[in-house]
Amino acid sequence: MNTNPIALVTGASRGLGRNTALKLAARGVNVILTYRSRADEAQAVVAEIERLGARAVALPLDVGDSRSFPAFAQAVRQQLRAMWQREQIDYLVNNAGIGVNASFADTTEAQFDELMNIHLKGTFFLTQALLPLIADGGRIVNISTGLARFALPGYAAYAAMKGGIEVLTRYLAKELGPRGIAVNVVAPGAIETDFGGGTVRDNKAVNDFIAAQTALGRVGQPDDIGDAIATLLLPQNRWINAQRIEVSGGMFL
Repeated sequence: MNTNPIALVTGASRGLGRNTALKLAARGVNVILTYRSRADEAQAVVAEIERLGARAVALPLDVGDSRSFPAFAQAVRQQLRAMWQREQIDYLVNNAGIGVNASFADTTEAQFDELMNIHLKGTFFLTQALLPLIADGGRIVNISTGLARFALPGYAAYAAMKGGIEVLTRYLAKELGPRGIAVNVVAPGAIETDFGGGTVRDNKAVNDFIAAQTALGRVGQPDDIGDAIATLLLPQNRWINAQRIEVSGGMFL
């Protein structure tokens, strides 16, 4: 039996989720990763994790469809038994998400509902469905955004959902404390990925503007966030609980 920790990372076929999965694997953590549609990308991440010496499996999941969560939890249970002869995971990283850029005046109800279902309702009820599969003494990391602290036009709905995640994180920490489960939130600043259409990465004017507003003088890279999440899950950080940790290089100070 492999006694190394096991992490479940949602939305880990690309972007920050992929980076987080790889950073965990480099620290000897086995990974169950989820993807919504690109099985080929997910399997490529599995192969990278295995090259790092850890074990991994990819499972399909639409975090915006809470009706699918009971079946997904059963699939996780089956994979735990088949691959690791284990009944529970040690870490849950609620990473999966989408970006919508629309002014408050122009945000549609459909956009609002999609953001709600994926970011807030999805995180709430997926964590609930997986609770029996999280070991006592385990760790949960939810993902927020710097936009929950500072305001940039076009992100009212998205940031509102992430503000909800930050409140939910404190409640989870309080209610799961008797089981020794610590729950924290990581809030990235602007990162060069394909998130939200890759604007931060590909639009030089946007990239330069963000760099100029960041104390460390550049835009964030995926490694900046993946390392922070993986480090937060280390046993040495077990006493960090119910905290919002912004990983933005010092944006808009």
